[in-house]
Amino acid sequence: MTEDMLSIFIKIPTLETNRLILRKIVPADSADMYDYSHRPETSRYLLWYPHETLKYTKKYISYLQSAYRNEEFFDFGLMDKESKKMIGTCGFTDFDMENNSAEIGYVLHPDFWGKGLAKEAVLRVMAFGFAELRLHRITAKIMTGNTASKRVAEKCGMRHESTHIEAMRIKGSYETIDEYAILAKEFYGKRI
Repeated sequence: MTEDMLSIFIKIPTLETNRLILRKIVPADSADMYDYSHRPETSRYLLWYPHETLKYTKKYISYLQSAYRNEEFFDFGLMDKESKKMIGTCGFTDFDMENNSAEIGYVLHPDFWGKGLAKEAVLRVMAFGFAELRLHRITAKIMTGNTASKRVAEKCGMRHESTHIEAMRIKGSYETIDEYAILAKEFYGKRI
């Protein structure tokens, strides 16, 4: 993978699954994003605090437009085909160019939890990462206690590789992080 490949996110492609359309996050998504991002349960195990106002969400999405252009943001907005709502995000939070690896992250509206949508999105983004970006390895860092997110990683074929005790200071306290990973050959091996 080369840095040039990241330029694909300047004009982020649209991906599809049975129930989701994965696309660029746009200003028209502000109300939908605020609907899930202001809820404390959404960000309980994430690095960010709940959005306090719709105005904040609008500013954040405005910032994302320049981040896409500057090749600094690699997330897809998840649009539920049935409701036509933007219900979360899934994409890459970090790239390790030297080792051809990326970290995946995902967040989903609580009203859509337990329906297999996170798994559907993660599998599609993994397929994109391995096929289009030619990644060798994809990892996920999940805070201890986030059992739902760990189940998603495992259902997508990722294995638990390590536990980092109190490795990250998140919202004022030191949190333990479990790292999951999958290699391209494992991803395709399970689906041939």
